[in-house]
Amino acid sequence: MFHKFEQKLRTFRNRFIFDAGDYRQTVILAGTGRSGTTWVEEIINSQNDFRIMFEPFHQKKVDLVADWNYRQYLRCNDRNDKFLKPATSILSGDIKDERIDKFNRRMFSRKRLIKDIRAQLILKWIKHNFPEIPIILLLRHPCAVACSKIKLGWDTHLHDFLVQDELMDDFLNPFKKELETVNILFEKHIFMWCVENYVPLYQFNKGEILVVFYEDLCRKPQKEIERIFSFIEEEFSSTILKKAAKPSALTREDSAIISGTDLIGSWRKSISDDQIKRSFEILKIFGLQEIYDKSNFPLLSGTKALQVFSD
Repeated sequence: MFHKFEQKLRTFRNRFIFDAGDYRQTVILAGTGRSGTTWVEEIINSQNDFRIMFEPFHQKKVDLVADWNYRQYLRCNDRNDKFLKPATSILSGDIKDERIDKFNRRMFSRKRLIKDIRAQLILKWIKHNFPEIPIILLLRHPCAVACSKIKLGWDTHLHDFLVQDELMDDFLNPFKKELETVNILFEKHIFMWCVENYVPLYQFNKGEILVVFYEDLCRKPQKEIERIFSFIEEEFSSTILKKAAKPSALTREDSAIISGTDLIGSWRKSISDDQIKRSFEILKIFGLQEIYDKSNFPLLSGTKALQVFSD
């Protein structure tokens, strides 16, 4: 009963959201699904300073982008109104949608935090056309992501990459055969992770976006949270660390699956040594073995992640 009342209250409140509408007051948090983006979103918004916008670039759920490709890729010089107008509305907060605002707790906002797990392939386009927007890219070990998605019954969407000619021409043709022929679910999720992270890591130069590793947030939360707040030019307080110790709203929903586990290395209990070996082989296909290998932790710091493809 209380849950239904809370839902009705949220629906009523969201009808009257007032957003100041300056896209330069937007922060984007992107990352593959099940990488901890909701947790980081809640840390950033621990003081309720932002209007939270939940996955506004979801082509199958948001009417404004219904005629986009699912997991759209865009070249920086693409000025088509089909993309520019909806993106401007979203980034300026000029959109009201019950799903997008499901986690929002503000009625009056001048700042917004967009959390999206399907926007990695348009991040460079956004930065080119809306350069003032700070972008955070969150990475988590691909095996952890794959295991979590499989447990939750998530599908893979490699076909949505293969049908985008510009994406294939610019990035993925060297991997086309592997993407077309992979037929094992676990491996499909690893390929998904590679594509979603390979493209932005290849596109961006050092300092243009902030790369954060989930594992580093778990191991040294204060250092990583201070990096995030410095990057988005928000004041850091030690009280924010209390938020980091709490599971996200989506994690709470999945508590039956992950409760009581080691959030960094628990994936090892769910897959075989052969699967771990195969995941490393797939990473090597994309040149991503310099970021993660068969161990639990990233091989370099977030500050150096954008240097992997700089040569």
